[in-house]
Amino acid sequence: MKATAIAPANIAFIKYWGKSDESLRLPLNDSLSMNLNNTYTKTTVEFSSDFSRDEILLANGIFSDQEKQRVIKNLNVMRNKAETRLCARVVTENTFPKGGGAAASASGFAALTVAAFSALGIKLSEKELTSFARMGSGSACRSIPDGFVEWKKGETHNASYAYSLYPHDYWDLRDILVIVDAGMKKVPTTEGMSAVRTSPLLPARLAALPERITRIKEAMKQKNFQQFGEIVEEECLDMHHVMQTQNPPLYYWNNVTQEIMDAVAGWRKNGLSVYFTIDAGPNVHLICEGKNEKNVIKVLKSRIRLCRKIIVNKPAKGARVL
Repeated sequence: MKATAIAPANIAFIKYWGKSDESLRLPLNDSLSMNLNNTYTKTTVEFSSDFSRDEILLANGIFSDQEKQRVIKNLNVMRNKAETRLCARVVTENTFPKGGGAAASASGFAALTVAAFSALGIKLSEKELTSFARMGSGSACRSIPDGFVEWKKGETHNASYAYSLYPHDYWDLRDILVIVDAGMKKVPTTEGMSAVRTSPLLPARLAALPERITRIKEAMKQKNFQQFGEIVEEECLDMHHVMQTQNPPLYYWNNVTQEIMDAVAGWRKNGLSVYFTIDAGPNVHLICEGKNEKNVIKVLKSRIRLCRKIIVNKPAKGARVL
């Protein structure tokens, strides 16, 4: 009973920060994202009566005890669904650093969900897979469907799921992921979200999101990149303002992050159409159209000298068994 799956990380254009239900990981709002083809996780899950305990391994790094327990908790959810108590061996490999705000938990739990259910011989619909992936990491549900994805917040387990808005080849976009810090962030996402309701800006954010989602969907439908990019940056800054006004406040970006944000505005003034977005970490995603990829990388390398690594992503297919 063994299977291997691959799942992409995703970058959220409309983000989620905060849960309405901690145990089910139900978000406070709907969100939209794009899967990333070169930022992914490959996971092999094997269940066997020969195993006396679960073994959780990261091929190119180390999982903390807390991270291992989170994986085991998610395995238990899937074991309950399959009505089995078999122990598992899980081996995971990432193409990018975990814990720095680049959505390693999204790709990781999406790959784990697909591989585990396949190994157990349980066939679920894509919708059901997204809901189970969400139980491990909220944004993992967005890494299951193809391409450009919407996650509906829902009020129950079955009502909170993700689906594909457009396939991966719908729009020739690029996500240029700039790794400015490959280390683990000081405040994990789950811990940071737990204080979201202390921000005085949260009610205004939640009230504004439905209209913002309508606008970005229209921009995507028309492939209006300028409107799309402006909304992406608006959304990014709105979420981080909520983080920064929580108690205690969260400042996920660093000086290099800020340098890149400032540089992007200057590049646009000089005619280069590129926008930024940042998840819960210091690393920056530069969003552009495929035709501008080389120019963005050129100015990035000439201006920003403290980048540790650059990963260029196209829109990707969703999670799948290998």
